[in-house]
Amino acid sequence: MTRYTAAAALGTYIATIPAANLAVTHFGAVPVGLGHIAPAGVYFVGLALVLRDLAREAAGRGPVLAAIAAGAALSWWLADPALAFASAAAFAVAETMDFAVYEPLRKRGLLVAMLASNAVGLLADSLIFLKIGFGNLDYLPGQLLGKAWMTLAAVAVIATIQRRRAQAESV
Repeated sequence: MTRYTAAAALGTYIATIPAANLAVTHFGAVPVGLGHIAPAGVYFVGLALVLRDLAREAAGRGPVLAAIAAGAALSWWLADPALAFASAAAFAVAETMDFAVYEPLRKRGLLVAMLASNAVGLLADSLIFLKIGFGNLDYLPGQLLGKAWMTLAAVAVIATIQRRRAQAESV
């Protein structure tokens, strides 16, 4: 991948972190389907889980850790500090757990590693963010569902792109 691809992946990933916190600050809870609601940032965080893996593919582990710090700093500046702190703590723990799952599974394919690591990451992120940011786990079903929707949608797009590239290369 080119350094432009890496920069784009990192920049987009960084942007999702304060976007999630701003969404929660300005929109509160939103419906995520099946009768559940979650803090509005759930969709950005679900997307962030996939973007984080793409950024890791493009730029490596170190730049992704720096991107988490940059996103947390932007959140602190732009969003409610209590939400920014809860978000930073959740991202830090979830990222560590994600690395532990993603790295060994990457040998089995990008999509397998993404799905497994995002399942672990979305659970850890949700538990920590809700406990620190809201003091309870009332939104947990909605958090899990909203992040799962975004992860599945993004993985479906990536799978389609990979399939089309493979078809184009075989022609």
